[in-house]
Amino acid sequence: MTRVSYSSDVKWAVVKEKLAGKLTTKEIMEKYGIKNKSQVETWMRWYKNNELYRFDQPVGKQYTYGYGPEGKSEQEIKDHKMMHLEMENEILKKVYGNRKGVERKVVLQTVENLRKKYTVTLILEVLEISRATYYRWVSEGIGEPTPIEMAVIALCEKTKYRYGHRKIKYLLWKEYGYQLNRNTVQKLMQKHNLQCRVKKKRKFKINQGPEIIVPNLLDRSFSATAPNEKWVTDITYIQYGSTTMYLATILDLFNNEIVAYKMYNHQQTSLVMDVLKTALEVRNYPKDIIVHSDQGSVYTSYAYQNLLEKMNCRTSMSRRGNCWDNAVIESFHSNIKTEAFARVKHHSLTNDVTRLRVSEYMREYNEERIQEKLGYLTPLEFGKLAA
Repeated sequence: MTRVSYSSDVKWAVVKEKLAGKLTTKEIMEKYGIKNKSQVETWMRWYKNNELYRFDQPVGKQYTYGYGPEGKSEQEIKDHKMMHLEMENEILKKVYGNRKGVERKVVLQTVENLRKKYTVTLILEVLEISRATYYRWVSEGIGEPTPIEMAVIALCEKTKYRYGHRKIKYLLWKEYGYQLNRNTVQKLMQKHNLQCRVKKKRKFKINQGPEIIVPNLLDRSFSATAPNEKWVTDITYIQYGSTTMYLATILDLFNNEIVAYKMYNHQQTSLVMDVLKTALEVRNYPKDIIVHSDQGSVYTSYAYQNLLEKMNCRTSMSRRGNCWDNAVIESFHSNIKTEAFARVKHHSLTNDVTRLRVSEYMREYNEERIQEKLGYLTPLEFGKLAA
């Protein structure tokens, strides 16, 4: 059986036709007299794998990478390869530059600038953009952001990308006077790749050896009719400084305000006792508060329980191993890690910088962060209205 031999020019012509995307594979085969579809697939594989030297090899000959058939100098083979690399390099430089990703506007402009020199299909392959996505972008057009889109972008930047579409919807009405459906706001945020921080799922461990266990007086009733009626407290790890630190926080369920917090390099009983003393002092020593915690060893200690009794506080504890019984403070501690330390690796900051970030987040949370539960007011604003 006689093997069919194709010239280098035919092979390259077939590849260019495939990249242009104007003809089907069957039409290309008929145009250039190719008998087997697998032959076209082989040439395309060579091209995509950058094995350009194979286009010049005769039938039945396999050459080592970087070498071609007799009659082709090493310099000519290098020139073939260089031509392809220069082509891809030009496309990538125009699109990426110093940026980390490909944007719609940049892609459309780049294709328009280079389409006279290269095929659209080839440019999109280099950019790893599908043809369907590209033509959808073409139909939608580049366009400048509308005033509403500019407002959405500005609010997301102002709030450090911490708010989802519901809170952005409220701020659009409050600060710009735009009344939009939340689904519309969500689509606008998705269009511009604006997404709030996503919290990681938390793993918890069941503590062992409690000393004093008290009933769950709170019973997941996370609302209060007045300040200093219900407080929740917990400890969390802060592992972003040079050493691991421990943050203890007390939150008032009336307006979700952070009443007090302490951050030490240990999680001993003195940590929770000190933050409790500070909270009581800040609120002028109110009486008969329900102070709810989990069953951690520091909270079940005799020293802490005696302090609560001495200060006329009512103690409440979550059921063992049930983080949902203390969900509000658990959620707050998750937020501070997700938002104040977004994209920060463990032990990559100094302890002073870590303390500063925590302090600034506490201030922003009480004074600037709006909450749906509070009618889109900040904790301090809600507290002043109720005073």
